[in-house]
Amino acid sequence: MPPNHADRNSRTSILQSPVQPATSLNAVRLPIPDLTLIIPSYNEEQRLPRTLNGVRDFFEEWGIDYRVLVADDGSSDRTPHLTESFGERFSTISLTRQRGKGAAVRCGMLQATGRVLAFTDADLPFDLEALRAGYEKISTGGCDVVFGARDLESSADLVPRKLSRKIASGTFSWIVTRLISRHVTDTQCGLKLFSPDAARAIFSRLRIEGFAFDAEIVYLTHRLKLSYLRVPVKLVNEHSSTLSLTRHALPMLRDIISLRWRAGWESARPTFPESDRPPEFHRPGIDTERHAA
Repeated sequence: MPPNHADRNSRTSILQSPVQPATSLNAVRLPIPDLTLIIPSYNEEQRLPRTLNGVRDFFEEWGIDYRVLVADDGSSDRTPHLTESFGERFSTISLTRQRGKGAAVRCGMLQATGRVLAFTDADLPFDLEALRAGYEKISTGGCDVVFGARDLESSADLVPRKLSRKIASGTFSWIVTRLISRHVTDTQCGLKLFSPDAARAIFSRLRIEGFAFDAEIVYLTHRLKLSYLRVPVKLVNEHSSTLSLTRHALPMLRDIISLRWRAGWESARPTFPESDRPPEFHRPGIDTERHAA
């Protein structure tokens, strides 16, 4: 099934489920920014300051009205306090205990404001020009969701990676492609952007709290008939990834199988009756690959 493009003239609001994370928000209330970047973090006091500096430099050079929200996953170190020295554009929201990267991102997305909402990883793995490209797609009405993709023709990998991680990543992508989406083939790329309505619709329904939450985002994008594009990313850093093959591979696989069970086994891509999605979303006609390059 081809990707979808929403009819924006007929859209009002998106139905939400009552799921809301229990969090505390310590942020200065400022006018709604053009872009809010959410950075999920757990015990990141060593590398997060460098990331925040890099993000600030990029945004200041860009000249956009921005906010940065660190979504702290119940850290036991100084991670929740690191934004205090970065000014009013930076803030932290904290879970009361560690629940997983998906829970932290969901928390940030449901609390953040911005005309475009995005998240990326705490080690800043991708050249931020992809963030700018995704922002332009959503802010100009081109789509509701943008997925960063490491497997497009113009993507680039400038980081030497362990063979075991390459094999594990390829295997997981192969499984997800067959169970969740044939079109979004790099679900785990840690750069995704959303319109505010799309973010509320997706993250109010998100159930997976671990590393496989990215695949559920793709699944919900399909289920809600949201329009999306994929943009190429340049991988520039993958230091000290918190994803452990030994500890996280099986839970991720379990979550994907559970997600596919919920989607139904009747097809390779989940389809739902008209009554199961917001009526304001209509079948679009964007060619993902053609627009992604």
